[in-house]
Amino acid sequence: MVKVAIFMGSASDEALMTPCAEVLAKLGVEYRITVSSAHCTPERTERLVRELEAEGCQVFICAAGMAAHLAGAVAARTTKPVLGVPLAASPLSGMDALFATVQMPPGFPVGTLALDKAGAKNAAWMAAQILALSDPALAERIKAERVGFVASVEKAAKAVEDADAARRAGAK
Repeated sequence: MVKVAIFMGSASDEALMTPCAEVLAKLGVEYRITVSSAHCTPERTERLVRELEAEGCQVFICAAGMAAHLAGAVAARTTKPVLGVPLAASPLSGMDALFATVQMPPGFPVGTLALDKAGAKNAAWMAAQILALSDPALAERIKAERVGFVASVEKAAKAVEDADAARRAGAK
């Protein structure tokens, strides 16, 4: 059963949103990724929200650039959490998309993440954390991944410190 839906405003956004899908897959979260435009295909967007909710979808992730109305269009059609990923798809370097995504009217919130790939990854993590509120096994998988993050930082710190120690020893 699809738990998370990932909507992109354009097929050209796929490279930026693939990291979102990869995080969800790694955590074992069922998802569906598709293209639907708030402006070009509003009926498709509405139909997808309705169908996915009926199938048990719990979180919607919406990525769009420029006017970035996709997340708001979805938030207007569901009471499920909507996470917005603004994309830098215009000469304004994503500021237009960021403002459009973050400025929602009261009662129709969109949890807004960072731009592009970093936002895509964190949208997946946030969606997983929302789902983990009622899924202890998923909560454990998230904790295990965080342990891995700690280990990778410790390993990187040791490598930097060892390289510095070698430089200092060679300078004497």
